[in-house]
Parts: sequence; structure tokens; C-alpha cells
Amino acid sequence: MNKETALDYIQNHTIIGIKAGYQRPEFLEIWMVVVQNRIFARSWGLAERSWYNSFLENSLGEIQCGEMIYPIKALIPEDINNLTEEINQAYLTKYNSSHNSPYSQGIIQEKHIAKTMEFIILE
Repeated sequence: MNKETALDYIQNHTIIGIKAGYQRPEFLEIWMVVVQNRIFARSWGLAERSWYNSFLENSLGEIQCGEMIYPIKALIPEDINNLTEEINQAYLTKYNSSHNSPYSQGIIQEKHIAKTMEFIILE
């Protein structure tokens, strides 16, 4: 498993599969961005039973990049305040099509910024 392959896939595809923990049978499709060769995502739904909250309980899971599945560890980055603007810009740049634009504008709002998580690929 190659981290560079995963980063390349995430940079070039809009929807990435994620599975928090190992209890869920299927991957959930979400938006992810790459900033400084690191993988980030924000919770959109903010639900109690969300992937975000599941990762807070158990930090292990998987991401699916096409046919490849990578084991990951999820965490709230310690340097999130320094990265927020760069992550915001990554979302606005990557998800800039007309049908995505309202959502990319939404995901850079404070309530979603507060639900930012980083995914570390476990090699």
C-alpha cells in the first residue's frame, strides 16, 4: 500500500469511501482534501451517529480509493488552527463545479470547520 497513490487518488477524485471502525459493512462516500500531503475531511451532516463521532470513539478505520482500501487512524490535528485557511481553500478549489459550489461554501463555515478530522494511512 502506497501513501502517495492514495494521496494522488484523493486529489483527483471528488468522492472517497470511508469506514469508521470495522462494524459498518459499507463505505460512506464523503469529500476529502489533501493539504501539505495530509488527508482531511469535514463532517457535513453533524449527526450524532456520524463517521466523525464514530472516529472519536475508535480512531481506526479505512478509506477506499477506487479498488484500494487503506487502513487509517483518524485524529483531530493539533495544528488545525494553522491549517484551517488552507483546508478551506482546498475545498473551494476542488469542489468548484456549479452543483458543488453551495456545499463547498457551506463546508468552510465554522460549524463544519469544528468537525475537521485528519486521516493517517497506516502502512
